[in-house]
Order: sequence, then structure tokens, then C-alpha cells
Amino acid sequence: MLKDIIPKDPNFIAFMIGLSLLLGWAAGLLCRKIKVPMVVGYIVVGIVLGISLLGIFNDANIKGLYFITYIALACIGFDIGGELAFEGIRKLGKPIIWISVLETVGASVLVTLAVYFYTRKLYVALIFGALAAATAPAATVDVLREYQSSGPLTTTTFAVVGIDDAYAVMIFSFASFFAKMSLSRTHLQIAEAVLRPLGDIFGSLALGVVIGLIFLFLVRNYTARRGLLVLTWGVIILTTGLANWLHFSLILANMALGLTVVNLTKWKRDDVFELMRGTTGPVFVIFFVLVGAQLDAAKLVSLGIIGLLYVVFRSTGKISGAYLGGVISGAPENVRKYVGLCLFSQAGVAIGLSIQTAITFGGGNFGKAGTDLGVMAISVIAATSLVFQIIGPPSTRYAIIKAGEVRA
Repeated sequence: MLKDIIPKDPNFIAFMIGLSLLLGWAAGLLCRKIKVPMVVGYIVVGIVLGISLLGIFNDANIKGLYFITYIALACIGFDIGGELAFEGIRKLGKPIIWISVLETVGASVLVTLAVYFYTRKLYVALIFGALAAATAPAATVDVLREYQSSGPLTTTTFAVVGIDDAYAVMIFSFASFFAKMSLSRTHLQIAEAVLRPLGDIFGSLALGVVIGLIFLFLVRNYTARRGLLVLTWGVIILTTGLANWLHFSLILANMALGLTVVNLTKWKRDDVFELMRGTTGPVFVIFFVLVGAQLDAAKLVSLGIIGLLYVVFRSTGKISGAYLGGVISGAPENVRKYVGLCLFSQAGVAIGLSIQTAITFGGGNFGKAGTDLGVMAISVIAATSLVFQIIGPPSTRYAIIKAGEVRA
């Protein structure tokens, strides 16, 4: 196979990263022209260069590129935190809280039950249930802006897709902990089973808040945009390194970092997040290429049943949970009926957490079962993300039209 003759020289790896960026850029443009999410093109490039075909990115060298994955996951977490301005959440009221909580929990619980009854493996069910909770805001928001929609449904959708990823990261923290216990067959007292994941969650949050406060102190009288960008990248990478060292969630820690920045300053926060979003493009292209590189196309068919269960029960959980949340909170009828249809899209956070699964459970720490879980998570989430990115935007369009919120 080609991977057996590929040199392990770091210069060659640097060349391949550059080539991946160029190929990813070209594939992304092609996807955009045919109305397919650009992320699909990046993943396809990864499949071609990865273990499924050419084997250029393979087990011998891909672990050395995990730092790119860590940075991408950190940026995802920081961006989630930036969407959690308390003043905005307070204004949105009770329906937002109920809908976001119940659609997240609904998708997670239904997928967990469905996958468990099929596989009879609790650790697999827990991970897929946690992955089902996340929603990708980009595609949904793009549709709302394209049709210039406005009204209660639009406002609710904007808010829910902005905050439910935070719930998803916390659910994943618990699920990952219990999956580790299941794989290692460790028996815990109930108090320990609750307190240990809570400790990881609060430790991650505390780390992000402390570094966020230090960051705000450093930039309190600083106005140079270039220097602000350097400082922002510095604290994100510092948070990521410390989180990994302390065995905390790097996504959750960076989410707390972003949350601290967005809530404790007004005069500079837009600059911070605008600057970051303007520089993360290459990181995310490589990130998704590496996602594709780790997909084993030969195994996708055998994962079809789990993928089907995941799509059906995630969709059902999102719709039913959102509807129930709307009923409990007294949301307007159009919000209750249609908001669930606006929550199908899945991409960055779910894929990021699937990569985190491969990192956490791979490497031999949990044997073959752990390695298989990581591969399964990446494969199923990559495949179902394509499905949801295809059905998500039309569903959102249908919902806002039925709700009468599209401008004439």
C-alpha cells in the first residue's frame, strides 16, 4: 500500500498539510457551487488522502497532527462561549431555556436508548447519545438570514442553536466518564460516579474563567488589533494545554474562556471574536481533512443501522423535545410546532466531540473496544452530518415559511 513507502520526514508532512489546504479549498469551492456544505469537500479530501484510499495520512503520522485537532476543538469551544452573553439569554425568556434543554435531552435520551437496544453496549450508546445533543448553528442561521425572516420562531431558533452546544459539551463530559467506567469495568459508589464528572466539569469551567480574567486584565488598556489577536490565540492555546495536562475537557475550558470574555467586557469583545473567526479558516480545513483521513470507508456500510437509528431518533428527539419545551413554557403556537424542524443541522461540535472520542478512547488505553468506539464515532458522525446538512436547511426554510416569518 502507498502508506508503506511514504517518508516519515516532517518536511513531507508539512508539504502534505499545505497540499491538504489547497485541495480542501478547491473541494470546498466545488461543494459550494453545487449547494453542498463546504465541510463535505474537506472530509472527502481527507478520505482520499487517508486510510481508506491513498494512506498518506495514516496511523504512523496522524497522531503527530493531533495538535491541530486540539486547536480546532479549542476554537469551537471558544466560539460557543462567545454566543453565551447573559444579557441576551435573559432577554429571551423562559421558552428559550425550556426548549433548548428538552430538545437537547430528548435527542440524547432517545439515541442512547435506540443504540443500546441494538448494540447492547452501554458505552457505545452513551457516547452516541451525547453526540446527538449538539446542533450546528451555521447552516440554520444562513437560511434565516437568506430569507430575512423575523418573528418569535426566528428569535427562538437563533437563541436555541446558540446555547444548546454548551449543554451538549456538558452531557458529553458525563457520558465520556461513564463510558470509561463501562469499558474498564470499574465499580463506583453513586456519590463518586456523580462527583467525579462534576469535578471535571467545574474544573474545566474554573480553568477557563481564571485564564479569561487574566486575559481581560492584560488587554484592559490595549488597543492594537494585531497584538490582541496574538494574546487571544495565546490564551486559547494555553487553556488547551493546561486542560489536556489536567485531564479536563479542552472544549469546556475554552467555552468558559469565551463566556468570560463575552460577559465581562463590552468595549472589546466584538474585536476578540471577530479577529479569531477571521483566522481560524486554515485550522478548520485541516481539522476536517483529518476527520476524513480517519474514516474507514469499508466500515461505513456495516455502521449503516447505527447511522439510521441515529438519524431517526436524533430527529425525533429534537422535534418532540422542542415541542414539549414550548408547551411547558407557554411559547407561541408557531414556535411549538416548527422550532424542532430548525434544529436538524449537525457539523462542527458533533464532529469535534467525535474526534475527542477517538483521542480519549483510542491509543490502546481501553483496548480494541475503545479504538473501535473512536472509529465508529468519527465514521457515523461524519456520514450523518452530511445527511443532516442536506435536510437541515430545507427543513428550516419550510418551518419559517409555515410560520409566516419570511419577508415578502
